[in-house]
Order: sequence, then structure tokens, then C-alpha cells
Amino acid sequence: EYFHIFLLLYVAVIYPQDPVLRMGSNLTASCWVHPELGVHASSLFWTLNGQPLPSSLYRVLSPTNLSVTLAGLNASRQTSGDNLVCHNHKGHILAGSCLYVGMPPEKPVNLTCWSRNTKDLTCSWAPGGRGETNISTQYTLKYKLRWYGKEKECEDYTHTQPYSCSITRDLHLFTPYEIWVEASNQLGRAASDFITLDILDVVTTDPPSGVTVSRVGQLEDQLSVRWEAPPALKDFLFQAKYQIRYRLEESQDWKVMDDVGNQTSCRLAGLRPGTVYFVQVRCNPVGIYGSRKAGIWSEWSHPTAASTPHSERLTPGSCDSKSSGDSNSTLRRELKQFFGWVRKHAYGCSSMSMKLYDQWRVLMQKSHKARNQVLQGDKS
Repeated sequence: EYFHIFLLLYVAVIYPQDPVLRMGSNLTASCWVHPELGVHASSLFWTLNGQPLPSSLYRVLSPTNLSVTLAGLNASRQTSGDNLVCHNHKGHILAGSCLYVGMPPEKPVNLTCWSRNTKDLTCSWAPGGRGETNISTQYTLKYKLRWYGKEKECEDYTHTQPYSCSITRDLHLFTPYEIWVEASNQLGRAASDFITLDILDVVTTDPPSGVTVSRVGQLEDQLSVRWEAPPALKDFLFQAKYQIRYRLEESQDWKVMDDVGNQTSCRLAGLRPGTVYFVQVRCNPVGIYGSRKAGIWSEWSHPTAASTPHSERLTPGSCDSKSSGDSNSTLRRELKQFFGWVRKHAYGCSSMSMKLYDQWRVLMQKSHKARNQVLQGDKS
């Protein structure tokens, strides 16, 4: 009866229509042609994804029914399925069916979550095992408050990452959530392990704002970096810590400074004279509202560029119009010696090394001034 109804509407019908099959399984499909078409089943032929199937796989079951048997099916080449098509002797298409060949999903893995400025909760994961199973798989992020919550489903899958979802409303702080992912397709389903978290333990911030990079006077091997704390967390109780990274304009290799601490400025030393550097800063909100866990590093700020001053070394045969040229070059030499020592003993952005430098520079300037006064006294 089923075929009679369909044959009233179509010249031919394939059964089964659009089956979903496990990899390695066998399939026997039949092409039924309308009796009034005047076509004998023995004149028909089959193709799979445009390639003719050998007639040794065919069987004429009746004058209007030709079957084909496929053994040990391979996975579908595309999620839209493989095209099994029945043709007449002239090659015209009479009917078609899509074969979806794959496996049930494996349990999703690597489920991790973070909250941007405590305003949302975004989670990402990866397909388990060998990844996607060659047939369309649906992923659903589920969550509930640990002790008394009702199970809910995440709805916003528009995040930039392919396997992720953002929960953007009705979030509770100071309360643990249970979160998991379920994967399902037409062959089965699987759930990830549960994770339990408090939103305050997975907070990340916007990148630090107002990043500026400037020269430190005429010191040819240094740049000063300043920035502002992430504005969205201005009223929160937390101890921010920062990282800086910088690179030469022509290089892709970043050098990271881990010891910036919670200050919002830093000096980079040991740089090349007359060179453009790109600098970025990021933030980690440590212990937000008393959480015992470290936060999650923010994205890096947009790169900010600045160049160190050119070296003032004299080229052979040139004139120095400054009468204090010798003492200036001596001062530069001494500064380099000092920063060589600082980098060896107190490298980084610690306030100790900067205070040490500032004290030393004041002493050097006093010493330099005293030396000039002695020289002028000798001339008089």
C-alpha cells in the first residue's frame, strides 16, 4: 500500500528513503518503478555519489523492482549524506535516497567555562574520541544550581567558537553550578562529565584599557608602559595582577614579563636603540570577592607601538658641538652598566628595581653637577 501511494505521485521510489546507518553495516535498497512507465527493472542501474555501482551487486526482484546490496559501508563523506540514485537505461534519474553513515556520538570532553566581568557564563567543549561522527550531531549545554536548581538549557550558541554556548541571564553569584554537555544524533547520545563551579572562581576581565607606551627621556634602551584597570570591575573587591608582552616590529616572537604584579605601570629595559616595539597588557582578577582561586587571564590589549630613541654614538669624523660630550657619553656608559646590573639582580617591573634606579640616577646627577662645578673652578 505504501509503495502504491508513492507510485501514484512519482515515477519511481527508493526504499529505504534517507536511512541512518552505523559504519560497517550492510544495506539492501530497492528501486520501485511505476508499472505504467513501461520500463523493466533489468534495464535500470545504480550510482553512489555519481559513480556507477557494479551490476554484480544488483538483483531483479520483479519486473518493476531492482535492488542493490552494499556491504561494509564507509562513513558518509559529508554531513548532507551520500547520494544513492536509481537511473533508467538512458541515465536519467528516476529516484534518489541519501545515506547517512556514521557512529553514535562519543562523550564530549574538555568542558571549560569562564565569566566575563561576572555578567555571563560561557562554556566550550570538544567532541569526544575521533571528533564528529560523519552525521549531524547536536550539542546541548545544560546547567543547574547544585542543590536546589531546576535543569536548564543554554540558548545562545552564537559565540565565535564552534563548540560553545553563553548563558547571559538569571545568573547567581556565591552559588555552585553543575554544568554538562549532551551530544545526540540519530544513532544515539552521550553526556560529558559534570563540572561544578562558582562563577566567582572563573572570572575573566576585559583587557586593560588606556595602554600607553612612551620613551624614558633619552634613554635609548627603555620604554615606559602605563595602563588602567579593567573598567567593568572597578567596584569589585579583587587583587589584579598583570602581564606584559612585547616584540620587535619585524618579529612575531613575543617576550612575556610575568613579574609585573598589581601595579599599572612598568619600564621595559634592555631594548634596542632606534627600534619600534609593539606592547600588549592583560589582566587576571585574583581573589575576586574573596574567591580562593586565581582568575582567568583576559585577552591581550590591542598592540600599542612606540620606538626607542636612536643611539647618540658619534660616527668617525663627525663633530660634537656640546662641550659636555665626554661627560654625556660617560653618563650613558654608566647607565648601561647600572641596567646591566639591575637586569642581572632585580630584572623586571618590581618597584624595588625602579626605586633603586631612581635613587641611583639622582646620585649620578648630583655627582655630575659637582664634577662640572670643579671643572669650572679650575678654569677660573
